[in-house]
Amino acid sequence: MAQQQNFSFSPLGTCLAAAMALALASGAAHAQISDNVVRIGVMNDMSGPYSSAAGMGAVMAARMAIEDFGGTVGGKPIELLLVDDQNKPDVGLNAARKWLDIDKVDTIVTSSASSISLGVQTLMKEKQKPFLLSGSLSSDFTGKACSPMSVQFLNDSYALPKAGVRLLMDKGIKDFYFISVDYAFGAAMQAEATRFIQERGGRVVGSVKHPLGATDFSSYLLQAQSSGAKAIVVVSAVNDLANALKQATEFRITRGGQTLSVFGMTIDSVTAMGLNVAQGLNITVPFYWDQNEATRAFSKRFMARRDGVVPTYTQASTYSAVTHYLKAVKATGTDAGPAVMASMKATPVNDFMSQNTPIREDGQVMRVVYPVEVKSPAESRYKYDFYKLGAAIPAEQIVRPLSEGGCDFLKK
Repeated sequence: MAQQQNFSFSPLGTCLAAAMALALASGAAHAQISDNVVRIGVMNDMSGPYSSAAGMGAVMAARMAIEDFGGTVGGKPIELLLVDDQNKPDVGLNAARKWLDIDKVDTIVTSSASSISLGVQTLMKEKQKPFLLSGSLSSDFTGKACSPMSVQFLNDSYALPKAGVRLLMDKGIKDFYFISVDYAFGAAMQAEATRFIQERGGRVVGSVKHPLGATDFSSYLLQAQSSGAKAIVVVSAVNDLANALKQATEFRITRGGQTLSVFGMTIDSVTAMGLNVAQGLNITVPFYWDQNEATRAFSKRFMARRDGVVPTYTQASTYSAVTHYLKAVKATGTDAGPAVMASMKATPVNDFMSQNTPIREDGQVMRVVYPVEVKSPAESRYKYDFYKLGAAIPAEQIVRPLSEGGCDFLKK
């Protein structure tokens, strides 16, 4: 059974005069906040294989966003609810139904597996509630399964492999081999990457699938090594990814002239495997904690609350999603879903990881990504000094064109 917790962020000690002034300023908008509370639900895998990429760190990021907003919106308290979906579609869907039908949740922020989030997206569309994706990466969310009530705050399974393929092929690599996790995420990433490779004149010389939770990658790596491919791309995440790359180091794959690459790896995976294993990896990311003063300031605050653990881009995008949602509620004076969604899409995203970033009609936040090479231990100067960032790749160069997405509500 999913574990749910509620947190209220109504600030203590607010003086009566300030409360009255806020009430007068907000006026009739107060009456349009349903149940006199704005409820935000955060759903993801909080105890399983993907918990380090989002998990309770995403909850912390949402909590920080609410606190930074002042704990209220339109003079009404903000309540945070959370559910561990355990990486199981039935658990996630049942929790979402309870939130919507009983708990009167106004929005859900998720970094769940796409198989879970696609089902929840359907419920949110029916209930006309904003659905904020901060780590569910299927390109279907803005494509054939699109919803006018959803916003994709991260780059998806179209943009990340496109950026990754571009990074490798710009280095002269033409031949690829894939080791992909055997579920929707792996299939989608590999399929999109294959198309981009072929469009640029490259070829995929082979591929192999591994089950979720695999521990022995030796046979997969031997096949990739013997393929002769110049680039071996591991399409996986968290523990599976760490295990694959650690064993790749044992096989000395890169010493034989082959390049290892990952599309969209979160920084917790680098931490788990260490720079001895991860050094030299080519990846693409939408956020890095140490890229500028704003990202460092947020990350240091986050780390102070998380026992020194650095934020992933999934956790950072959760903060971004919650903040942008609350701005829209404040601007419209209501938590009515269609009005809030219209305001969100009409307003560029601005926060520590986003600078005047527009949201496209299909709900895609037009976020840049950065090509990254993971540093060697000798190059790292301090804790979490992991990445060498290249120049930002504009969203327009990697995000799927609207004309190719097949989003039905845009046609209407």
